[in-house]
Amino acid sequence: MKFSIGGSLKLAFRPWVEGLENIPAEGPAILASNHLSFSDSFFLPAVLDRKVTFIAKAEYFTSPGVKGKLTAAFFKGVGQLPVDRSGARGAGEAAIKSGIDVIERGELFGIYPEGTRSPDGRLYRGKPGGLARVALATGAPVIPVAMIDTEKIQPPGKVVPKLMRPGIRIGKPLDFSRYHGMDGDRFILRSVTDEVMYEIMKLSGQEYVDIYATAAKRQIADAEKAAKADSKAEHKADKSTE
Repeated sequence: MKFSIGGSLKLAFRPWVEGLENIPAEGPAILASNHLSFSDSFFLPAVLDRKVTFIAKAEYFTSPGVKGKLTAAFFKGVGQLPVDRSGARGAGEAAIKSGIDVIERGELFGIYPEGTRSPDGRLYRGKPGGLARVALATGAPVIPVAMIDTEKIQPPGKVVPKLMRPGIRIGKPLDFSRYHGMDGDRFILRSVTDEVMYEIMKLSGQEYVDIYATAAKRQIADAEKAAKADSKAEHKADKSTE
């Protein structure tokens, strides 16, 4: 199914790619990408000859009914791996274990260091957990990846995607073998993560924001809530003066 889905995506959207030569023909590697759209996990595997395994919510695989079965089949077909995300720490540990398992099988493991999609197209601070811990525990090279314009294809709230050409830039592998086995050192984890995010920033051309994307989403939600409250108060004041 991976090839049929990938072929359909390439035919419909014609994504352009730079740096395919940086993907090893065999052996394990970690693909660390920025995260602009729900479709990122589909476009990147579509342009590669090798399978890439990403982490996905377990709910995508367990929803009931015909729609649920079709969704589960689709995610399995594009290389998504279900992880139970109930409980923040449990989710992180499950994702790390799954990533290590993929690497130990000699395969490609895809991960988004930001931890969630960017709320505004900017690049946010990488979380020092999954990416760095899998890299240091396994010694696998980390390949930075930049998704370009995928957020414009299907913005949040839009059901029908826009037909346009997204881009993918693949950087040179980063070797962190000098830190092998030091996955318990939080300073090393932060250093590795920041180095990867810097390479992603150079590839993507995105503005970098030194806070977590989850915090940015909260700030945006709070600002929208405050704006609605101000508008409501203003409307009430206008009515009272009529």
